[in-house]
Amino acid sequence: MSTDYWYDGSDPAVALLHAVRRFRAADQEMRRHVGSDMGLNSTDTEAVRHIIAGERSGRPLTAKALAEVLHISTAATAKLLNRLTESGHIRRAPHPDDRRSVIIVATDLSHEEVDDWLSPMHEKMLQAARDVPAGDRRAIIGFLDALGEAVAPDKDARDD
Repeated sequence: MSTDYWYDGSDPAVALLHAVRRFRAADQEMRRHVGSDMGLNSTDTEAVRHIIAGERSGRPLTAKALAEVLHISTAATAKLLNRLTESGHIRRAPHPDDRRSVIIVATDLSHEEVDDWLSPMHEKMLQAARDVPAGDRRAIIGFLDALGEAVAPDKDARDD
């Protein structure tokens, strides 16, 4: 009996886990390439992604909010923001609703670099999703959600 991916390799369900692993590896590689092309490390790239997402959702991020979403200290966030400002990827702007606060805004450079990389990829991803038969989508969504729950840290187990 062979083992594969920590499971019995004869279980046909393991093929699903292999497919997820291949997707995750491809996603991580894509993120490395995007960051490299932008001249950014992985945390800086992730920060730019969150900053742009906040802008697009109409909820721009403050430094504190960015620190929380990245799970890094405010000191590390300050260094990150200084690097991104110096590289021309972000700027700080007055908060539209709170005069005492500052929001982080992605520059045109960031938007152009991200759009150059992600627009074609997102279109391919959307087409891949469209190619899944409508009757199968609910099962795939359920599988991926269950997989997410399975790998999420178990807060109750850590509290013991």
